[in-house]
Amino acid sequence: MPVITLPDGSKREYPQALTVAEVAASIGAGLAKAALAGRVDGVLVDTSFLIERDAQVAIVTEKDADGLDIIRHSTSHLLAYAVKELFPEAQVTIGPVIENGFYYDFACKRPFTPEDLEAIEKRMAELAKKDIPVSREVWSRDKAVEFFKSIGEHYKAELIAAIPQGEDVSLYREGDFIDLCRGPHVPSTGKLKVFKLMKVAGAYWRGDQKNEQLQRIYGTAWAKKDELDAYLHMLEEAEKRDHRKLGRQLDLFHLQEEAPGMVFWHPHGWTVWQEVEQYMRRVYRDNGYQEVRCPQILDRSLWERSGHWEHFKHNMFTTESESRDYAVKPMNCPGHVQIFNTDVRSYRELPLRYGEFGSCHRNEPSGALHGVMRVRAFTQDDGHIFCTEDQIQSEVTAFNDLVREVYADFGFTDVAVKLALRPEGRVGADHLWDKAESALRAALTASGLSWEELPGEGAFYGPKIEFHIKDAIGRSWQCGTVQVDFSMPGRLGAEYVGEDNSRHTPVMLHRAILGSLERFIGILVENHAGAFPLWLAPVQVVVMNISEAQTDYAENVAKMLREAGLRVDSDLRGEKINYKIREHSLLKRPYIVVVGDKEKAAGLVALRARGNQDLGQMSPQALIERLLHEQCTRGLVA
Repeated sequence: MPVITLPDGSKREYPQALTVAEVAASIGAGLAKAALAGRVDGVLVDTSFLIERDAQVAIVTEKDADGLDIIRHSTSHLLAYAVKELFPEAQVTIGPVIENGFYYDFACKRPFTPEDLEAIEKRMAELAKKDIPVSREVWSRDKAVEFFKSIGEHYKAELIAAIPQGEDVSLYREGDFIDLCRGPHVPSTGKLKVFKLMKVAGAYWRGDQKNEQLQRIYGTAWAKKDELDAYLHMLEEAEKRDHRKLGRQLDLFHLQEEAPGMVFWHPHGWTVWQEVEQYMRRVYRDNGYQEVRCPQILDRSLWERSGHWEHFKHNMFTTESESRDYAVKPMNCPGHVQIFNTDVRSYRELPLRYGEFGSCHRNEPSGALHGVMRVRAFTQDDGHIFCTEDQIQSEVTAFNDLVREVYADFGFTDVAVKLALRPEGRVGADHLWDKAESALRAALTASGLSWEELPGEGAFYGPKIEFHIKDAIGRSWQCGTVQVDFSMPGRLGAEYVGEDNSRHTPVMLHRAILGSLERFIGILVENHAGAFPLWLAPVQVVVMNISEAQTDYAENVAKMLREAGLRVDSDLRGEKINYKIREHSLLKRPYIVVVGDKEKAAGLVALRARGNQDLGQMSPQALIERLLHEQCTRGLVA
């Protein structure tokens, strides 16, 4: 007679063992219909899972985050089912859930075409409409290997053969299709109603370019049609905002094959860069950071002592000179420890804060490079704080407040916080990781922040708080981090003299607010669709004349604006005024100043704002005051 405890704390006693589906039915017909899976004592299971003892049980529906993942994973199997029906010669491999959807890799000699995707999606809809039951079966490993070999699914057989001998494997069957999977899955294909196949791409078996190339079909799946429509609209918006396209259109930057993953900044793009960097330089200064600069190339021995050579070598560019091995720095922290070590430090100097716009290089795979968002050469707004254990919480709390102030100045107010905890491959004793993780939790609590924990996703030298900003079309970008490191200072010989006159190892806090400046500028381009706020715009105002008669007056107005510190272009060409206005509007200039005979005679200007807003006439001085106010408040104050 199992006793089931529900999420609201209520208990139900049943006369015999029963399934998750039966628990849902006993609560109500609506819940039974909505049930996708269950959570029994915290473990996700199918609705067919038999509960034979007392347990805590929750019914998973489409409203749960887990429910959406189950829908997406089940839809990836539905995709494989449809492909096997249409292309029996295709072999299935793996089909995981990814952000906003799923993919499945296939080995098929015939390249999939856009027309094939349409046919596959149509067949998926037909199979879903049939409401075919999805059932779980447990086989021995060897039986499963032989079965998949017998039906020509050699990739699947290889996957199963890698499972330790003697273990059972979980398979899921729907109609004539059977696949390896841990599950859980939806109880029937009828639960899968909202999906779309997106594209085909190449992929290597097991992610190794030495292996056979497969075809990867990407798809997206949602609980409701309006959610799918919103996602597709977001993708359309993202396409319009693509920083690579806008970078060319607005003459900001370019990339080329001779320098893969490295950015050529044009004058307008470098202006944006400088505005961002100088803003962050003021943040350094106002918050007690001393700016430093470290070498680009350091001896291998230093990277070995820091732990990077063991844990990060595959991402490092290396070189050799005079029989010595060197690495181009992938990060700045070991260099900052060297500056700390140049003097005998006292506890009275702590916390000691160093900041650097550090140029770093990482050997990212060529297939992972993406415009300025994922590059091999980048600059971090990097900082390291050397402090005592007692100072960790106050320093991290102050950083938590600072990072949100900076994001607000850039127009990002929706910020999610995540805490990435110890990974398997790490340095340092567990009791130090316990201290570091506890300190970060305490600082988040002191800052009044809620957070999500990410087990196993910390850096190899310490746990970290991650800050994820949401842009104008709802995408999330991870930018800032702060990490507690008990290991690297000791590995690199950092010490300070404590109040007791003995030597102590400082704690090192690694922190960045924007992260990579290249990536952050890419985010800004896409967030604003290239229409930067006034303070970041490479050209803030364009002055243009209606005819040659106003040329001198227009030049004088432009000079006044430049002398006030504004970034100004003049367009005094003999083109029609509407043509000039349209051309600069396409370049997304914040303001356009037009002067004709009336404005010249009255000593005024006519002002137009981006978006074809006519702001009327005003004096040049009033215009300057308006623009300077908007610039210094970053447009956040009316």
